[in-house]
Amino acid sequence: MRFVIIGAGRVGLRTARTLQEEGHAVVIVEQDPGKVEAAREAGFEVVAGDGSHEPVLEAAGIDDADALGALTSDLNANFAACLIGKHHGCRTVLRIDEDYREDIYRKYADQVDDVVHPERLGALGAKNAMLGGDIRAVADVAPNLQLVELSVTEESPTRGYTLSEVQFPADARLLAFGKRGERLALPDMDASLEVGDRLVVLADFEVLGDIRYIVVGEDSTAIAGV
Repeated sequence: MRFVIIGAGRVGLRTARTLQEEGHAVVIVEQDPGKVEAAREAGFEVVAGDGSHEPVLEAAGIDDADALGALTSDLNANFAACLIGKHHGCRTVLRIDEDYREDIYRKYADQVDDVVHPERLGALGAKNAMLGGDIRAVADVAPNLQLVELSVTEESPTRGYTLSEVQFPADARLLAFGKRGERLALPDMDASLEVGDRLVVLADFEVLGDIRYIVVGEDSTAIAGV
């Protein structure tokens, strides 16, 4: 997949690095000369310019991108970039910093696919929002722990199993479970896993890939920190 990330700050670079390490193509757009140089030295393809301007995004290949992440600290620039990205058919992810601003941007939810709070969820949450799919970061609990919510898919190798039959890695704990369309609750270990059922798992980053395969399935594009 191909991604355009606006902003080469801490959140933007970490998100870009995580995506790139998984084999995705990433282009960063940044207007600060110092950050442009630093990002290029880190091995990223960088387009120098204002990411809220359409010609700059076109130079970054927005027409061929699967998603755009507007991850700067400038909320207005982020929203403008998302509007442009949506016009070009991209999945769009908007970064906000202050919770009180979320209500404002939620009014434009039909123009933005996802809103992220990197200060709460970290770069992995931003990356997960860009990919979309059936697993999402809920919270960073500690430097090595993340709380994730997963949805069972048709490709899940454990579809049809009961919760008691599912073997999670040692560094993971199932905290909640909900049948499709129902609220999350404490896990009933006799419940069977069916498409659309949701699980909330606390896990070490190192085993998120295994959990993804167990619940979501190998072919899903959904991911959080894997």
